[in-house]
Amino acid sequence: MNPVPTKVGGPGLVFKVLPLYMKNRAMVEPSRPLGPFRTDPAIFSTQPASGLRVTWFGHSSSLIEIDGMCVLVDPVWEQRTSPIPFLGPERFFEPTMPIESLPRIDVVLISHDHYDHLGAMTVARLVKTEAAAGAHWITSLGVAKRLRGFGVAAEKITELDWTESAERRQLRITSWPARHFSGRGIFDRFTTLWGSFVLEGPRHRIFYGADSGWWEGFGEIAGHYRSRPDGRSCSFDLMMLEIGAFHPLWSSIHLGPENAARAFQAMETPDGLLMPIHWGLFNLALHPWREPVERILELADERGFKLWLPEPGAPTEVVAGTELRSGWWRNAE
Repeated sequence: MNPVPTKVGGPGLVFKVLPLYMKNRAMVEPSRPLGPFRTDPAIFSTQPASGLRVTWFGHSSSLIEIDGMCVLVDPVWEQRTSPIPFLGPERFFEPTMPIESLPRIDVVLISHDHYDHLGAMTVARLVKTEAAAGAHWITSLGVAKRLRGFGVAAEKITELDWTESAERRQLRITSWPARHFSGRGIFDRFTTLWGSFVLEGPRHRIFYGADSGWWEGFGEIAGHYRSRPDGRSCSFDLMMLEIGAFHPLWSSIHLGPENAARAFQAMETPDGLLMPIHWGLFNLALHPWREPVERILELADERGFKLWLPEPGAPTEVVAGTELRSGWWRNAE
């Protein structure tokens, strides 16, 4: 169930959306594959000086190095986000590094079971790597069954309900509500949970919004994290909020740029950074592929908040209050 009443499109939505797709003339994907973008694995042999470094692989997949811990978030190395390997939305660019070249991973965090957040092939390959041999898997209620089916040992999985936490050495991960849905087929909607997550180390905090529509709970979540040992006013150093794959027809379950900006400001993190996610890798909507990032840039300039926009695959340190706008998408056709 969602934290507030939410209408998720049923079979009738197809009849509304199909004509829009047929008439759509927007440039929903680049005219040619992007990149190549490359991640140098050697960088991970050195700890980030700031204590916080993020490698964004595109869409919602990231490697987060936070206070000596390494967290892989919603990894998807698949060529397509679809139950059928040869059909469905295809990647705009190839993975920036092989799964087998990832550094040692302490935690794999899976927010929910949709194909663009949980890749079956990715998980099956990851569990066979030396990097993930000691990893613990943290996910939402009901998703453990999926992970076990893809090869993850049951004793390595922790499921979280909203407001529950799991600790891995000095890292604490807490699940919070989100306004979305779940399922990997026609008949399994709402059989597993979804959520947003807070990653909390001794020095840094990250809010990972995963997938969610707007609701009033964003500010309430931030209210649990007002105090910090260093006295800073920022609840989170980095807020990862989705901006892509949005449309008015499904605005209740996805933020889009306007509501991402609204959520960021509702969480009252004046010294924090907004990292746009859920864009730039797959064609999952009707809008031009660059529109989400261009619009969030406009909103940031209009409202005076700071963005953190790294190039895909580039391990990049997060420095408190320091904005980053790589502009990598401007070089693409």
